[in-house]
Amino acid sequence: SVPLILQSKSASYTDQAFFSFVFWPFSLKLLWAPLVDAVYLRGFGRRKSWLGPTQYVLGLFIIYMSTPVDVLLGDREGRGPDVVALTVTFFLFEFLAATQDIAVDGWALTMLSRENVGYASTCNSVGQTAGYFLGNVLFLALESTSFCNKYLRFQPQPQGIVTLSDFLFFWGAVFLITTTLVALLKKENKELTPTKEETKGITDTYRLLFSIIKMPAVLTFCLLILTAKVGFSAADAVTGLKLVEEGVPKEHLALLAVPMVPLQIILPLIISKYTAGPQPLNTFYKAMPFRLLLGLEFAFLVWWTPKVKHAGGFPVYYYVVVLLSYALHQITLYSMYVAIMAFNAKVSDPLIGGTYMTLLNTVSNLGGNWPSTVALWLVDPLTVKEWAGGQEQTCGTAVAAELCTKAGGSCVTTLDGYYVESVICVILGFGWWFLLGPKLKKLQDEGQSSWKCKRTN
Repeated sequence: SVPLILQSKSASYTDQAFFSFVFWPFSLKLLWAPLVDAVYLRGFGRRKSWLGPTQYVLGLFIIYMSTPVDVLLGDREGRGPDVVALTVTFFLFEFLAATQDIAVDGWALTMLSRENVGYASTCNSVGQTAGYFLGNVLFLALESTSFCNKYLRFQPQPQGIVTLSDFLFFWGAVFLITTTLVALLKKENKELTPTKEETKGITDTYRLLFSIIKMPAVLTFCLLILTAKVGFSAADAVTGLKLVEEGVPKEHLALLAVPMVPLQIILPLIISKYTAGPQPLNTFYKAMPFRLLLGLEFAFLVWWTPKVKHAGGFPVYYYVVVLLSYALHQITLYSMYVAIMAFNAKVSDPLIGGTYMTLLNTVSNLGGNWPSTVALWLVDPLTVKEWAGGQEQTCGTAVAAELCTKAGGSCVTTLDGYYVESVICVILGFGWWFLLGPKLKKLQDEGQSSWKCKRTN
């Protein structure tokens, strides 16, 4: 939600790239995962020792964030968003959430039986869909002044029904309540803890972590998955922001996700039937070219958007096209996501379940985050603009563009860097699919011993 809010306040793509570092803790949590895996109170439970305190701190932090967040977004006195402060604040928030995720990853491995552990990815996907709907779709609709005045009110008001401050305070309180209920009502299976997940301490866990990374099968998987999502970076990271830039209301984009909710809930259930078997990565490989082609379709959609815009907004058929495009994208995205999650759960060694699962999942996250950050950062440098008021001014930088406006001219975009990125990404993506995709599929033929940790006394 926050990147869309920033885009509606005319934040630059460089600012968006900087804010995207907020999502990096989920790609860096491997650095402290062994600590979470090894240090715990035996009487309270290996996972609950971290899950409880982390979620309590997270709830209190969310409540604290509810006070200054509207000011940081630039809602007062005509000031623009404080992107640096927003990035630092939400980075800390994501750090706490990533720590909680380590405990949840490890708990899933022992909470589910070995034959059902592949369904952990299904639970993960359904939960993320519910969170996306509440935190993005519902929030952006209720936060929008125009949407609330048009559909939910009899008398117009100067702001939406809900502000980001209100939203954060409410969910901070929910975090505290649900954490208390989990602490009191959910028990860990203490009989399984020492036999299935025993480690000797932090040093032992880090030593095991390095032994995992050095295994040929794991190292090959990490290198492949770090580069697999380069082809999707422009479509996934920039398209939504470009649509907002072209005038599509951010709340309308969010509401288009409502018809997708049943699809997003059903898709993991259907896909898991194909990924719960011995070769889940076949689904990943088959879905990849279709997702790459949708990247070109997204670029066409952005190009087409200003051509169908009229004084009253956009016609119904435009939103139908966007909805169908989004539905096809979700099918390919979930096919690849559930396949990777199922593969990670299948090969993870329960000996250090939290750390092993976190290693594979964080590498997958990093493989999506770094291309997205680079894609956002490159939009402005790749964009070519010319001054329409004369020949002595340039529009290559934000400062030059401002001087151009003050001089009575205007900067006209002659080549949008988003289109350049879209073509380059698709070419790189198909190159990966042809050359490296078969190597990823071949990892499924490795025996279980290739993924097992070899402990040394």
